[in-house]
Amino acid sequence: MANNEILRSIRDALNIDDTTMVQVFKESGRDVGLSTISAFLKSEEEDDYIPCTDPVFRFFLEGLIIHKRGRKDNAPSLAPQPVGQLTRNDIIKKLRIALDLKRMTWWRSLRLPTSRFQKTTSVPCSENRITSIIRSAAIGSSRDS
Repeated sequence: MANNEILRSIRDALNIDDTTMVQVFKESGRDVGLSTISAFLKSEEEDDYIPCTDPVFRFFLEGLIIHKRGRKDNAPSLAPQPVGQLTRNDIIKKLRIALDLKRMTWWRSLRLPTSRFQKTTSVPCSENRITSIIRSAAIGSSRDS
């Protein structure tokens, strides 16, 4: 899944409008205009589509953490930093921090219905699997899936 698709999904799930997205980027130290936000939210087939690169998406996730939880006291403002590839594990960790989800809450939230027509069927995912995804990549038993 491309960063643009994930960005659209987060925007829809959290009911974030374009002006709030501009503010989220600004809180991370990145100035992004409404036209750029609009271009990020378009599909690849549409005109004026701009791919959301890993560094830009990381700025959004960092800004989302600040927007949802507030800036830490005495924390310096974020400076642009070169980053490598943004993994799904990194995205999950940052969303977990932004939404202030504890382990059990996170585990329950992933037990979603597989279809809107099915009431009880959920994604098969154990608590151990969730914690292995969230663990640091430096630990040998972490999973990036």
